[in-house]
Amino acid sequence: MKKYVCMVCQYVYDPEVGDPDGGIAPGTAFEDIPDDWVCPICGVGKDEFEVVE
Repeated sequence: MKKYVCMVCQYVYDPEVGDPDGGIAPGTAFEDIPDDWVCPICGVGKDEFEVVE
């Protein structure tokens, strides 16, 4: 699964880790995260994330 980086604060969403504090279980692909999820560091939406190449 691909990792995604927040373009505002550089937080990296790693699907192997998920976001337990945000209610996202490990193994959850970025595409499967609810649309109302926000970056746990700076609070921006999913639209501010890009794939890590």
